[in-house]
Formats: sequence, structure tokens, C-alpha cells
Amino acid sequence: MTIQLIGTKKSKETQKAQRYLKDRGVTFQFVDLAERSLSPGELDRIAAAAGGYQELIDTESKAYTQRGMQYIEFDPREELTGDQGLLRIPILRGDGGTAVQPSPAEMKRIVGT
Repeated sequence: MTIQLIGTKKSKETQKAQRYLKDRGVTFQFVDLAERSLSPGELDRIAAAAGGYQELIDTESKAYTQRGMQYIEFDPREELTGDQGLLRIPILRGDGGTAVQPSPAEMKRIVGT
């Protein structure tokens, strides 16, 4: 499986992950969420690997606070399918697994270097 990095070009954390991969000569596919959203099936697979949809929601994101989601009950899958600005990014996928906002140790495990 090819390494896949999911995030946005403007995200500092995504830029760090890109730099990590490029510095190690790892070829990867970058999915910019500003240009293309994830399909419900992709979200399902990522959520299953990450420990559920609740783990994918960024409670510190601008979209989360603007919508007042800290005060309401909601279905995480439905909300993420409708607004992917709620995703914790970057997401790194590969043969070694899937990690949301991966640490350097997690990136090393996924990439296998």
C-alpha cells in the first residue's frame, strides 16, 4: 500500500508530516481536504483504525467552536461526513496502520523506516 497523507496545505502539522516524509525519501500520496473530501467509506476505514469517529473530531478546531458543538449532542459520523473541517489532521495511512495527528514514533512505525 502506498503511504497516504491526508490534511490541508495550510496546516502546520500537515506541513511537518510532509517534511518528515520528504526528508526520509518516502514517496507518498497527499490528499488535500481543501480540494477533495473523503468518501464515507474512507472515513469508515479511518475511523475503524483510529478507534471510532469520536477520535477523529478536533474539539479545538474553528468549525467545532463556531458551530457550538461543545454544547450539543451529535452523531460524529454524520457531522464528519457533512463537514470535514472537523477532522483532526494530518492523518497518515500505510501498511503499518493509520494514525491521526501522528507523533514521529507513529510515523516511523507506519512508514517502516
